[in-house]
Amino acid sequence: MVASGGPRPATGTLTQLFFDAIDRFGKPDALQVKIGGRFEPISHAVLLERVRHVASGLTALGVQPGERVAILSENRPEWAIADFACLTGLFPDVAVYPVLPATQIAYILRDSGAIAVFLSTEVQAAKLAEIRASVPTLRHVISFDRVAPPLADMTLTELEARGAASEAPDAAQRHRASALAVRPDDLATLLYTSGTTGDPKGVMLTHDNIASNVQAVMNLVEFTGHDVALSFLPLSHILERTVGHYLLFATGTSIAYAESINSVPDDMIAVRPTIMVSVPRLYEKMYARVLESGTQGSAIKRSIFHWATAVGDRWADVRLQGREPARSLALRYRLAQKLVYSKLRERTGGRLRYFVSGGAPLAAEIAKFFYAAGLTILEGYGLTETSPIVSANTPDDIRLGTVGPCVAGVSVAIAEDGEILVRSPGVMKGYYNLPTATAEAIDAEGWFHTGDIGELRDGFLVITDRKKDIVVTSGGKNIAPQPIENRIRQNKFVAQAVVIADQRKFPIVLVVPNFEQLERWAKYKSLTWRDAAELIALPEVRDKMDREVLGPLGDLAHYETPRKVLLVPTDFSIEAGELTPSLKVKRRAITRRYGTLIDALYAAAEHDAPVASTEPRTTSGAA
Repeated sequence: MVASGGPRPATGTLTQLFFDAIDRFGKPDALQVKIGGRFEPISHAVLLERVRHVASGLTALGVQPGERVAILSENRPEWAIADFACLTGLFPDVAVYPVLPATQIAYILRDSGAIAVFLSTEVQAAKLAEIRASVPTLRHVISFDRVAPPLADMTLTELEARGAASEAPDAAQRHRASALAVRPDDLATLLYTSGTTGDPKGVMLTHDNIASNVQAVMNLVEFTGHDVALSFLPLSHILERTVGHYLLFATGTSIAYAESINSVPDDMIAVRPTIMVSVPRLYEKMYARVLESGTQGSAIKRSIFHWATAVGDRWADVRLQGREPARSLALRYRLAQKLVYSKLRERTGGRLRYFVSGGAPLAAEIAKFFYAAGLTILEGYGLTETSPIVSANTPDDIRLGTVGPCVAGVSVAIAEDGEILVRSPGVMKGYYNLPTATAEAIDAEGWFHTGDIGELRDGFLVITDRKKDIVVTSGGKNIAPQPIENRIRQNKFVAQAVVIADQRKFPIVLVVPNFEQLERWAKYKSLTWRDAAELIALPEVRDKMDREVLGPLGDLAHYETPRKVLLVPTDFSIEAGELTPSLKVKRRAITRRYGTLIDALYAAAEHDAPVASTEPRTTSGAA
């Protein structure tokens, strides 16, 4: 089965996108940055001048067109300035996740052959200083913040001054002419894959790969030219890079950079965004907090919350079917909005038009709750190798549980084994210096093999799991762990969950509790403990988590129902090698780290009676 999203967008370049947006909008608040607790604007005119000075500065340092320049930074205006300077200066850039440890940064810099690196803070500078001697190509280190030598060679301000001093009187015209001479097939950026099963691979994306994707999704949502976005998903993530950076810039959206991931709730209220891009974890956390707030307090408050959400659920069902609610339901829904849902909208700043979600599956229950609240989440699907958007739900046609139909220029086919294949102008040029891996990923007919499993339902794409993430029990049963993990994570007592079943008789699940919720419950039960490890070892806590985790899974097939819960006291992390920078689980790494405890739990389970699939009853283990 094949689905297509319509004609291919016009061939283009990111440099054309940059200059077109500046010429068209010329706004005083192209970007916004938080200084002294307030968001201050940066105009298109100032941005254009700073981009030119940085590009000239890199040329003055001796960086040649085609040489790679890395960006190691959190989201901030300087990230955008450095990126546009590299694009217009004809230097492909290498986006590096700022959360990566020094050893992984060294691998990316060596593999890409980076000549220079922009970095943000003294923390990033210290990591680079640790590995700089192992990166022979690296000649220049430029810091956004003032960092004392030898951690950095110069600041961005100093580089701009050098660039300005080197420019001729007609520098603006020369800069534009040179930038617009770039070819659509020229390399724009290297983005390194997460490396769930091995070393990261450098994905080569051309100007047209990304520009065509921007054009494909530009008409899915009506942009007013007065939209405001809050940027916090890392710009080294392809979703934020294409949608939250290039697309929003091209549509005249003012982009405000969150001070940090922890400041996002406050920044939403300050910025009052109309559009936000995120991975599902943000929506999961917001949903959990709303449920917690609504189910606490007086009996009257809880009753109002449950009534309002039931009304919202019925209203959403009707609207998602394309029908208008009956007058009685519409009146009750207005009251539900006033009593409950309006408070959630206020927390987003009060004028949000759309959330965008990608990077991982979003639970349909959560998407429906937000829809009922008047906060539409447009869920889509894509990969770094596809620049990234393959498909997306649109405001006029949302089907929860799907990632929408193909966008313009994209074709999707489902292979015999269920793998999703993609052919589009956004498919990468290849993996950097890896011709064999490239040939394995892109077949002779131009189809990119995504490694994801899915199906097409009336032209809407549904993702069911990762091909390489399917686990097989010792009895030969195939289990897709992600849908099970997604359901478990909806519970307010669960922060993270990983299903283990490969070559085992039955599945178990490793769970990191939401300790804020769990400790509140434990205090209510008058339990005592000194730390997280002691808390999860308490029999009462283990029984509680068994009920919370396994109770809602009674409708699973017997062979895919986890029998045991292994509680662990610390979050899975990037630093420990358990998560990728885009927060995908490295299942093998987690299995290795907790291997002894997993083996012990399986050994203990051998002596237990089989678990009924309708109401699992187990004794959990604790790490």
